[in-house]
Amino acid sequence: MTAEELRSHIVSGLPCDHAQVLGDDGQHFEAVIVSPQFTGISKVQQHQRVYQALGDRMRSEVHALSLRTFTPEAWAQSNHP
Repeated sequence: MTAEELRSHIVSGLPCDHAQVLGDDGQHFEAVIVSPQFTGISKVQQHQRVYQALGDRMRSEVHALSLRTFTPEAWAQSNHP
């Protein structure tokens, strides 16, 4: 799986204002996800929403996924590129 394929799976299962996925070995990825669905829920719940969007791919195709999740408001206040 490529980083772009992983990103595509995330955005097809979770409304995102921003989604960036990096990774070059096909198994280890880093993602930054901004979604209005994260508003009012904990970081653990935010990460669970991303995992739900990926479904069985998290068990079979992705070995490791490092997540940074933000609400749109938190993203607007952060120092992102």
